[in-house]
Amino acid sequence: MQKFALQFKASLENITRLRPLGDDFRWFLKLKCGNCGEVPDKLQYITLMDSTPLKGGRGSASMVQKCKLCSRENSIDILRPSLQSYNAEDSETFKTIVEFECRGLEPVDFQPQAGFAAEGADTRTPFNEINLQEKDWTDYDEKAKESVGIYEVTHQFKKC
Repeated sequence: MQKFALQFKASLENITRLRPLGDDFRWFLKLKCGNCGEVPDKLQYITLMDSTPLKGGRGSASMVQKCKLCSRENSIDILRPSLQSYNAEDSETFKTIVEFECRGLEPVDFQPQAGFAAEGADTRTPFNEINLQEKDWTDYDEKAKESVGIYEVTHQFKKC
């Protein structure tokens, strides 16, 4: 069993507390089989709501899958206590926002999509359903009368 931290980095403009919204937030990942090295072309997603029993009654995981190449059963689980928001003071630095517990898998890519939320840095104006698929997002904070944005979104994985 191996833990991997997803570290997020972006440039934040007048915004803070960027975070995934809800237990149904979809973490879109590319996962490599630790046995044969196969990396499927398609992204797969996992959520906190998903729970699949492991073989032999050893608990459950967010996703259990059989490798198409070597038929090995692998699993990945989102570690709820590791979830953290990305704040204004974190801007332009890598910060761990979630950790995954992996058995036989290794995350190799992350694609942010819709489902993020944040708030105005000074006004706490809520911004829900932020889509980061294009790696940039902009809006306008009416209370502060200023633009808000998330730019240059990137990530990396680190073994814990």
